[in-house]
Amino acid sequence: MIASAPKARFLMCSPEHFGVTYAINPWMDPKSWACDDRALAAASHREWTTLRNRLLELGATIELVRAAPGLPDLVFTANAAVVLDRKALLARFRHPERQQEENHFESAFQLLQQRGLIEAVRRLPESLVLEGAGDCVWDQSRSLFWLGYGPRSDAAACDVIEDVFDAEVIALELADSRFYHMDTALCPLPRGEVMFVPDAFTREGKAAIHERVESLQRIEVGIDDACQLGANAVCLGDVLVMSNCSDRLRSELTQRGYRVVTTPLHSFLRSGGAAFCLTLRLDRVSERGCIATEDAAAA
Repeated sequence: MIASAPKARFLMCSPEHFGVTYAINPWMDPKSWACDDRALAAASHREWTTLRNRLLELGATIELVRAAPGLPDLVFTANAAVVLDRKALLARFRHPERQQEENHFESAFQLLQQRGLIEAVRRLPESLVLEGAGDCVWDQSRSLFWLGYGPRSDAAACDVIEDVFDAEVIALELADSRFYHMDTALCPLPRGEVMFVPDAFTREGKAAIHERVESLQRIEVGIDDACQLGANAVCLGDVLVMSNCSDRLRSELTQRGYRVVTTPLHSFLRSGGAAFCLTLRLDRVSERGCIATEDAAAA
């Protein structure tokens, strides 16, 4: 039994209809998947269930989105929305293959709102594309969002995010098609470090990271770990849940006071996703949100 970490609430979706049936990033090979689709589908169920169970053992609560036929990537709930302070900004997808997910996720968030788990559900202007928390990663230590733009999301979404959440946004251009979402390339850690893949960013993007993150708090992820989506981790207190981790990276994280829990997600790597992609944190609260909650309670 894994020792419990601070409470957390995640949105997940069972992989009942998951499969690699189209290609919208370099990881996806529909022909390879089709050669062994039954075995790979069964493996994806086992891997997803193990991840869910690990999170439950760590004290998390899991909310579920109903799976739907014809929407194989619905399982990657990190892309559903940006969520902070009980507000959700719904995603808009760049590729037609994923655009049908938008109404499905909107319905899911309306149900969460009816249950009191979400206070407000917002939509992006029709002119903008932003693929949820996959490209808009919250950094609790710095009270800001890291926004990845280029392959999937628009830099112009910064203004909307700042307006909805009243939080600073740092936009970084993604330069390697393998790391098409910010959550594949950068992971803020609870003690203030930022784990990131240098090769995923432009020179200007790396400079922006260096400007915001002190050298001792920067953890550079080598290309071998990056290609196992080692930066696509779920953080629960000092526990980091990820698909895979080299001995070198594990040692560095351990020395910094973290405990790494690996749960292989090879089936989902075939689609370019791992632990963070398969979850969406619903209970993130900013410092401003905490103050507002305390003021409301005192009134």
